[in-house]
Order: sequence, then structure tokens, then C-alpha cells
Amino acid sequence: MAMPVPITQPIVGVDVAKDELVIFHAESDRLETIPNTKAAIKKWLKALSAPVNVAIEATNIYHLEFADLAHGADCRIYMVGGYELSHYRKGVNVRAKTDALDAQLLARYLKNEGQNLTPWTPPSPLYRRLISLFRRRAAVVQARVSLKQSWANEPLLKTSFNNQIKSMQRLEALVEKTIQTELKEAGLLDQLKRCMKVEGIGLLSGARLLASFQRGDFRNADAFIAFLGLDLRISDSGKKKGRRCLTKRGDPEARRLMHNAAMSARRTTAWKGFYEALRARGLSTTQALVALARKLARVVFALLKNQSEYQPKSV
Repeated sequence: MAMPVPITQPIVGVDVAKDELVIFHAESDRLETIPNTKAAIKKWLKALSAPVNVAIEATNIYHLEFADLAHGADCRIYMVGGYELSHYRKGVNVRAKTDALDAQLLARYLKNEGQNLTPWTPPSPLYRRLISLFRRRAAVVQARVSLKQSWANEPLLKTSFNNQIKSMQRLEALVEKTIQTELKEAGLLDQLKRCMKVEGIGLLSGARLLASFQRGDFRNADAFIAFLGLDLRISDSGKKKGRRCLTKRGDPEARRLMHNAAMSARRTTAWKGFYEALRARGLSTTQALVALARKLARVVFALLKNQSEYQPKSV
């Protein structure tokens, strides 16, 4: 991952919506709104007298085109998560929330915190395709589960409903096959097999970890865990130990898959003792599963980072 650098260029905050971008120029205290289209963004970038530093809130997908084009125009991009921005808003006592205020807040955040932030770099096309596939599959799974729950006691149209569920399951299988094809064409199937030798890691969890590993040159396992959002937020004061909870940054689908992997791993000979020791220490089922998921991710990271083979006896 890129290292933080001092903020020297002019600072711009960009609030993103599906149809428009609200842009605040910190140096001139000026707001402007442009359509969130490729043509409008290119025109805006061309009108700049020099590259700028851009703070932009990471949305689902609506920020991507601006980020890609601005990065290509030598602007330095800083992605700010919605969680960070929300808490920063409260911390600096901004009581209202509008697109214009958020654009100003993003610029303010970058100005004050920029030296501690890491500039964004575009992910590889492979990473984007894989993440898109995982998100599409997650949407299908969520819809299927929701439908099954709502129709559980409904006798009408039962045959037609079951056919619909089977159709959705075929779509899930097709997405999974496409993920495998993407990894095969990228020459990463051997890497996937290396991941899947870890007890509990299956096709999807292994592929998702492998995709995450492709995102950047992580300094260590802690950075990888943080990228997945499996790191803990600690809140201690004096002798009081505060509640530990996940930061939940990054893609929630990655954490869901790792939770499933941990549920599978806890039943295996290799990981059963580890899980039961956590429970014996007083951790709840969820806390123990999170710790196990984090352990699995660390093991896979080590295998990918060192290009080593999994040794079950070392667990």
C-alpha cells in the first residue's frame, strides 16, 4: 500500500451522489455542482489549473468513475469511509448534514488529517471484476433467503416457488464458476488451492481472501486484517476495559464469508481446540468465531505472502 505523504497541493472535497457531484474548493472557499458523468468529470478536470488533492467519500460504486479519472489526471485521491466522516462530523460539532456541508467537511478532514492518510490507488481490473461478482452473488443469496423465509408457510404456488428458488441457486452456482474462471485465467488457481488447504477455508472464502490479497502490497498480517474489517476497535480508560468490537471497515461480504469459514473450521480437528479454548476464556460464540476467522485470515495471508505450503501441525 502507498505511504502517507504531506498535503501540499490545493484541497478539494467531493460529495458523491448517483446523478451529481458537489465539489468544494478549500483554497477559494467555492462550491460547485457538476453531473456525475464521464464527460462532465473530464471537463472539470481539464479546467483545473493544476492537479489537486481530493477527499471523496467512498460510496458503493458512484464514486469510482470520478476517482479513476481524477487519479489519471495526476490528482491525489483520499477515500474517506462513511463511518469516519460521520464521527468526524460529530467530533467537530457540525450539526447539519447536506451535500454541500459534507463536501466542505471532507476537505476539512483532509486538511487536518492528511498526513496520517494513505493516498488511494486504483485496483486492478481483476480485483474489480471479482468484487463485483462477489457482491452480485451476495445479493442473490440475500434475496433467495428472504424469499424462502417469507414463503415458508405459504402453500399456494409452491411448485412454481420451488422452481424459482432452484433457478436462483443455479445463478449462484454460475457466479461461483465465473469466479473460478477469472482466477484460472489470471493464473491464480494454484494460489486458491493453497488457501483451501487450510481447514475451514472453502472455494468462496479462499477466493475472497485471494482477491483481497491482490488489492495491495500489505505490510503485514495486521494490515491485511484491517483491510478486511476484522480488526478490533478498543475503548479502554484507566483500569476499565472497554467493549471490543469489529471496526467493520471494508467489504461486509468478506467478513460474512470468513464467519462461515470459522463456523466450518471450529468443527475440524485442527481448529476445535483453538475455538474451545476461546470459549473457555469466557468469549461468546460470536467473539470466538470472529477470533477464529481472524486466525484463518492470518494463516492464509502468510501462505500467500511467503508462497509457502500449509502445515497443519503448525496450527
